[in-house]
Amino acid sequence: MAIGATMHTFEIELADVDRGVYESLSLRVARHPSETAPYMVTRVLAYCLEHEEGIDFGEGISGTEEPAVMVKDLTGRIVTWIEIGQPEAERLHRGSRLADRTAVYTHREPEKVLARWEGKKIHRREDIVLTSFDPGFVEAAAALVERRNTLTVSVTEGHLYLELNGESLDSDLHRHPLG
Repeated sequence: MAIGATMHTFEIELADVDRGVYESLSLRVARHPSETAPYMVTRVLAYCLEHEEGIDFGEGISGTEEPAVMVKDLTGRIVTWIEIGQPEAERLHRGSRLADRTAVYTHREPEKVLARWEGKKIHRREDIVLTSFDPGFVEAAAALVERRNTLTVSVTEGHLYLELNGESLDSDLHRHPLG
């Protein structure tokens, strides 16, 4: 944990009907002082929406060698590289070369994020998908986050239903292929 990081706990009930994933999760999330609440919420949502055996958080916002979220196989090799926000094209290029699959989840305007990557070299660009949420969704969820949180995440037909500390929110999952 980084010095000065704030710990947040999330007790999560996950029901991703689209992928057939049903889990109860307990997460301890360290929020670095320079990490915004929307970024942290997007990180937690990406963790839930990509949940599978071997998933874990990376080194954190200041890490350069690992993505924000990743899935490792039993040998420790990163098989899914998951970035948050608006990573540099070089990070996507590197992640796509190292992992079998690369994904990006953003709380920012997807058009602006995609524009930053235009004309830049990104390995297997056509296989990478940027996922975004309805405008204001992540910010509304971030406003509800406390140190201890109960979260229900349900996904059906590409729509995300979220109950966070007793408040309900929902959003479409917008998928934007890079290639």
